[in-house]
Amino acid sequence: MISYGEFADNCKRLEERIRKAADASGRKFEEVAVLPVTKTHPVAAAQYSAQYGFKSVGENRVQEAVEKIAQNAADIEWELIGHLQTNKAKAAAANFARIQSVDSIKLLAKLDKEAAEISKTQRVLLQINAGRDPAKFGAEIEEAPALLECALGLENISVEGLMTIAPLDEDLDTASRCFANLRNLRDELENKFSAKLPELSMGMSGDLERAIAEGSTVIRVGSFLFGEREYF
Repeated sequence: MISYGEFADNCKRLEERIRKAADASGRKFEEVAVLPVTKTHPVAAAQYSAQYGFKSVGENRVQEAVEKIAQNAADIEWELIGHLQTNKAKAAAANFARIQSVDSIKLLAKLDKEAAEISKTQRVLLQINAGRDPAKFGAEIEEAPALLECALGLENISVEGLMTIAPLDEDLDTASRCFANLRNLRDELENKFSAKLPELSMGMSGDLERAIAEGSTVIRVGSFLFGEREYF
């Protein structure tokens, strides 16, 4: 694990990239949040994040996160950004402040039930396969209206926006098209349902400039901040 000083230096370098990208896009630096992704790193990564002032961190796997949460004394929230199976919904609702990877009506219903059991309103983002990549999880663009309609009708679900992962492609124009698709979809859904969907979680260290240009409000960054994965 890198030192806290190295982590802080990485944070400053990331902030400078975000500031430049926001300026180039006519946006404000404050409009773009960073979600440090602590997957495969020890619990110290979450503790570093809290010390620096981040409000939440992202994890890919429920069990790995649950183990870290049990060890963590820092004041920070946890978000799930990895694929969630319905049989893990109970543990996810119990441990994550927000789940970014909700991609089916079945999963929504399960999360609503589990959240109700613990008197919780579960914050979620709807994951959309905006790049139409067969290797990625997420609802298809055409499925998004039905997915949102379901979410809006559930008492224990609060849908805050959309999330996507761009296809793996050296041509960053592919990422830009994916992110534009998500932004356009968000705008259409807001109009159709008269609902506010302020969050667009899209972009990582390799394509964050493209994501910010297309309206991202949350950048998910791991190795750029913490170094190479340690396989917790």
